[in-house]
Amino acid sequence: MTPRRAAAAPRRSGSSVAAVLGHGDLVTSLIWIFPLFVAYEVGVMFAPALNGVDFVTRTLYSALGGRLEFLLFHLGLASLYGGFLLVAGGRRRGDGHFLPMLLESGLIAFTTGTLIVFVMQRLLGVDPRLAVGVVGNAATALVVSLGAGVHEELIFRLGLCAGGAALLRTVGLSHGLAVTLAFLGSSALFSAAHHLGASGDPFALGVFVYRLLAGLLFAAVFYFRSLAHAVYAHALYDFYVLVVLR
Repeated sequence: MTPRRAAAAPRRSGSSVAAVLGHGDLVTSLIWIFPLFVAYEVGVMFAPALNGVDFVTRTLYSALGGRLEFLLFHLGLASLYGGFLLVAGGRRRGDGHFLPMLLESGLIAFTTGTLIVFVMQRLLGVDPRLAVGVVGNAATALVVSLGAGVHEELIFRLGLCAGGAALLRTVGLSHGLAVTLAFLGSSALFSAAHHLGASGDPFALGVFVYRLLAGLLFAAVFYFRSLAHAVYAHALYDFYVLVVLR
């Protein structure tokens, strides 16, 4: 079930830039994905992996000055989060919908992961490892997956997809056209980002198209369900595929 906005503020289709956030409630999504963010931030200290678009960890680590300070900072964040949940109690936004969201995200992840591996291996004859990479163990795969789910969805879906659609709306494009162009543009940038930098993958058209389609899928999950759905589906999808291909 999607975390929804309050019914007291009905939204006319295409009448508000806020509509580019889709059908989910952003505040609820951010509350739900915060534990994944903290788990990744702590896990990355013990795993040889760092998400390519994760600028937060590098900045925080440099500002705090060391591993111990970094871990204590996130322990504090986790404590504040736990305190918030205790104080908020039953007044939390969408608290009863978390488990259905998680189950739906898992279904999206596992069915999509199985289908993509099958198509790439059996129908296209392409090694899926070229697109998803290979990690040494399940613990590292989990950290990599959490980083991809949190940071890539925040940047490419919330930032570039929703933000890009909002920008296009302000210059006069219709809601439908703005969202469509934002879907395509953010997904193309999502795919291209995996080929940039010293650690980027060598460019291959098939791999680029695969990631473009994956970006469109996660954009649709973000827009038609919620940011939380997209984050959890992305993280679970990456973990599932990485473990299957390990």
